[in-house]
Amino acid sequence: MLKKGSRRASSSRGARIFSEDNSVHKFSRIKNTNLLEDDDDIYNTRNRQDQFLTNSNSSSPYNDRSSSSPMGKSPWSSQTNVNVPFEDNDDNSSPNVLMGSLVREEGHIYSLATSGDLLYTGSDSKNIRVWRNQKEFAGFKSNSGLVKAIVISGERIFTGHQDGKIRVWKVSSKDPSVHKRVGTLPTMKDYIKNSMKTGNYFEVRRHKNSVWFRHYDAISCLSLSEDKTFLYSSSWDKTFKVWRISNSRCIESVIAHDDSVNSIVAGYDGLVFTGSADGTVKVWRRELQGKGTKHFFSQTLLKQECAVTAVAVNPDTTVVYCGSSDGLVNFWGRENHLSHGGVLRGHKLAVLCLITAGNLVLSGSADMGICVWRRMGIDHTCLSLLTGHNGPVKCLAAERDDESASSGRRWILYSGSLDKSVKMWRVSENSPPVAWKGCASSAPIAIPSSPPAAPSFPAQSRVNDVQN
Repeated sequence: MLKKGSRRASSSRGARIFSEDNSVHKFSRIKNTNLLEDDDDIYNTRNRQDQFLTNSNSSSPYNDRSSSSPMGKSPWSSQTNVNVPFEDNDDNSSPNVLMGSLVREEGHIYSLATSGDLLYTGSDSKNIRVWRNQKEFAGFKSNSGLVKAIVISGERIFTGHQDGKIRVWKVSSKDPSVHKRVGTLPTMKDYIKNSMKTGNYFEVRRHKNSVWFRHYDAISCLSLSEDKTFLYSSSWDKTFKVWRISNSRCIESVIAHDDSVNSIVAGYDGLVFTGSADGTVKVWRRELQGKGTKHFFSQTLLKQECAVTAVAVNPDTTVVYCGSSDGLVNFWGRENHLSHGGVLRGHKLAVLCLITAGNLVLSGSADMGICVWRRMGIDHTCLSLLTGHNGPVKCLAAERDDESASSGRRWILYSGSLDKSVKMWRVSENSPPVAWKGCASSAPIAIPSSPPAAPSFPAQSRVNDVQN
């Protein structure tokens, strides 16, 4: 356990915690700190995932690092030369079919979200587009920072950006096609008020300090708590932060990992799951303390050399999934204290996104394919490999198909890619397994294995608890 005042933390046995009422680290002097600086230099930080995906022999057009395309800077670009042939998914042997594509040549697609009959797409053009019935319905633009994450809570839309800020938007009551920005997290009022206190700063690197309630690097993921009262944000700055939606305040910041936090999901029973470029998946437990809330480190589910790139939770069956830069998807069941259930093997390259829909698990990859898995108990069967994108699949979203037959549930799947397109698919939980060509495994299945060596630590290992 670290002593108060220490400038380094060990995330292997806990995490530094900051809250809105107190800070565990105080500095008598703050060096080289500009309270309102943009900190543009910090966004040049490279994700540690790069080291796992370097292949100088790649002939892929996406590997042209002299290009202005973000694929030139992407850790996945060096291995997108895998030739996965396009398949005609409109096959009578499978109900999983491609319905169409949404293409607007303005940027690579990084984020997706659905709300009713609307689809929101975010790209590196800084634009958020709104689609209805496969046609563009509306659009709005942020001032800076590509759109890396989108979540929707009622009438409010939260977008996470490369510049480390969360922007809040609201649909106009008079015109549903008009979206107005109603705030930024942290709010300017809170930033000015709290940035004057030296106790609210911590050292992020030598001669560089930042306030604890603001991300100083790109936001990687956003997630809402089950009751929609808290918003979670994860970042490449190795932290996740907790925001109270009712008053737009950051109430807690946790230095959770030794490297970039790539994904965060608020799950069941107050549990929060984080995946990081340091190769770990961690579980955090939310507890109420008086009128406030605190998050305690609970256990480590996975510890490996490969970066964890995506985390998803099935809320109905309480199964946790994580995708990694080695192309594998690990999963754990709630029974027996989140015991390891197996590994899904279906991708040749890194898994970049992961979602659940009913009994389906869907994974998008740098190999440009989407694996569709069906869960039955602890067993998983791969139903389809959806191909058609010409770039890595960066994000996925799904909604229930209203035209679904009563005999089986079907879903509309949206996939966003660095090929600047969004594709629409219809996938069914009753689809029979289909064999395909060009896959690393002709019949991907869940292979049970012993749990990875990863210790669990009690909540008492949390560093320097503070009162909220």
